[in-house]
Amino acid sequence: RLLSSSSFFFFSLFVAVVALAPPVVGFLSSSTMKGIVRNSKYRHVFGTPLKKEQCYEDLRVHSGSADSNPIKASGSSFAVTWKTSGGGAVAVVPYAQQGRVKSDHPLIVGHTGAVLDMDFNPFNDDLLATVSEDCMVKLWGIPPSGLTEPMSAPLVEMQGHSRKVNVCTFNPVAANILATASFDQTLKVWDAATGQEALSVDVGDQLQSISWNYNGSIMACVGKDKKLRVVDLRAQTVAQEGPGHEGSKPSRVVFLGNKDRMLTTGFSRVSERQYGVWDPRNLAEPLGMDVIDVASGYLIPFYDCDTGILFLAGKGDGNMRFFEVVDEPPYLFFLSEHKTNDPQRGLAMCPKSVVDVMSCEIVRMLKLTEKMCEPIQFRVPRKSDMFQDDIFPDTAGAVPALDAAAWLAGETKDPILVSMKPGATSKQEKAKVNVVARKTVIQLEKELEVAQKRIAQLEEQVMSLGGTP
Repeated sequence: RLLSSSSFFFFSLFVAVVALAPPVVGFLSSSTMKGIVRNSKYRHVFGTPLKKEQCYEDLRVHSGSADSNPIKASGSSFAVTWKTSGGGAVAVVPYAQQGRVKSDHPLIVGHTGAVLDMDFNPFNDDLLATVSEDCMVKLWGIPPSGLTEPMSAPLVEMQGHSRKVNVCTFNPVAANILATASFDQTLKVWDAATGQEALSVDVGDQLQSISWNYNGSIMACVGKDKKLRVVDLRAQTVAQEGPGHEGSKPSRVVFLGNKDRMLTTGFSRVSERQYGVWDPRNLAEPLGMDVIDVASGYLIPFYDCDTGILFLAGKGDGNMRFFEVVDEPPYLFFLSEHKTNDPQRGLAMCPKSVVDVMSCEIVRMLKLTEKMCEPIQFRVPRKSDMFQDDIFPDTAGAVPALDAAAWLAGETKDPILVSMKPGATSKQEKAKVNVVARKTVIQLEKELEVAQKRIAQLEEQVMSLGGTP
């Protein structure tokens, strides 16, 4: 039956009000998910895994800590924690060695406890920092063609934490500046070239995640006490502190490039997975926080500051969501989702030197499963075969803007940007980061033993000649 005139009027009024009502801010709102079509050049980004023969199989991934991410990527290789009978081991696999990884693949075996985190030097692909349950921080020099034999002697050994070290990350601007966090509730800064501890801050709790800001001047941290902090390392003070996610499961934090914002992932009191967007100058409350979904694995955030795209992938999930980050509420707009049936044990974002710009690949991720590392290419579909400069802005290059001494003295600079157009940076040489190799205690003890034996031999020779030793 037809509606009466009065009923039809009120029904039309209701429809108009609903249509004009603003969307609810959050991942579940129509604005962030699928309701509104935004005019964005990254709206049709899609992920494509490489063929099986281009992946890396038969990996023996160490389970390690449930809170750790067991894979990191450089411009020439990736590192993964390796399952061994004793101590902590790491396998470094060059990208060129596709296919099955041999069971006798040479390993880094210099730690006596499990390796909990790693990071490649952003200005030298051949330098890898590792931290471990043995309280040690070590820097390794990887041959350009990869390891040919097990490596047990690091270039530099850094000792200063009193409990296991669970997080490490290199400064994105200054050469050889390495930050580490430990269960001893301290955040330390090292000059990785010499192994000297430069700075230390007592943050008051165990940290779960740390992130440098765009110019490497301050650091964001989330702790086991559910607090979010901004630390001025050079002033050795906690500049800001506020409540983070209320759940007891792990949280993560990442600076959103040069947008002067931070993003956290965590859990609510009822174990809902959440995101939060924060102003680093005021952590009293978030700019926005909402529920993503309900699942047990913590979310690992990866932000590409060149495109403004944020990737969220849950440990143990088979999917990976990606969003465009904007400066106004709701701050995140859903782009798409890459779905697979294989749960991920870890993920890594490759440096921009790895992507194939001529196929419009803007980001490459490495997905680590039970026994395989699968590269995933994220592309923007374009018909032209020409270089698309609108989706490839200048990116941070391989030359540090500051040396360690200048950064420690208080200087601050933005990253040095380079063009991604093929051939545009051919004349720019990669920075040569010099590292002073310090001998380990074991090496020094062996050298002392050899020297003492040599002294004893010389003394015997002197005595045989009728002299006095």
